[in-house]
Formats: sequence, structure tokens, C-alpha cells
Amino acid sequence: MGFRENLKAELEYKDMQVKELAAITGISRNTIANYLTSSQCLPNAESAVKIAKALNTSVESLVSGKTENKKEISFTIRKINEVLESCDDFDREAVLALVLKLKERKH
Repeated sequence: MGFRENLKAELEYKDMQVKELAAITGISRNTIANYLTSSQCLPNAESAVKIAKALNTSVESLVSGKTENKKEISFTIRKINEVLESCDDFDREAVLALVLKLKERKH
């Protein structure tokens, strides 16, 4: 995933609106909207740092989807965890079984 997708995922995960991010960073809503809609539109380094700081993440994570710290969990894993927390034990066990089968298939 690129910056656009990672920014969308992080905003969704944080349940933050573009207007909130704009207010925190001082970056206009239109500029942030452009980052979210155009894969060609990327922030300069200063803006990327402001966005990462506001979202409590790293610039590297927003750009590459990878984390600097192995203890930090990716956007996708955090979202999966959030959904699983709302499931009952039966459904969580079913998801675990599926993940283990997928892992076996990779090896």
C-alpha cells in the first residue's frame, strides 16, 4: 500500500475525520483530501511529519505501511483485531483456524 491507502487506513483506525486532521496539523482540508484521492499527490517532508505526529504513527509507516518498531502493529492487523474483539468466542476460533490454514499453505 502507498501513502494514500495508509493514510486512509490510519484515519479510519483512529476514527478521525479529515477536518480533525486538518485542524491538528494546520494543513488545509483540501490538501489532505488530495492526499487521500490522488496517488500522485504526496506531502512534503514537513507535512508528512505533522500528519504522522497527529496520528501518533511514523512517516515510514504512512509511506510504506511498514513500522519502525516491530512492536507496533500494522494498520491491517489492528483493524482485524478490532473486528475480532466484537466477535464471540466461536467466531474468533473459526478465524484462528482459517489463519492457521493460510499459514500452512504458505510453508
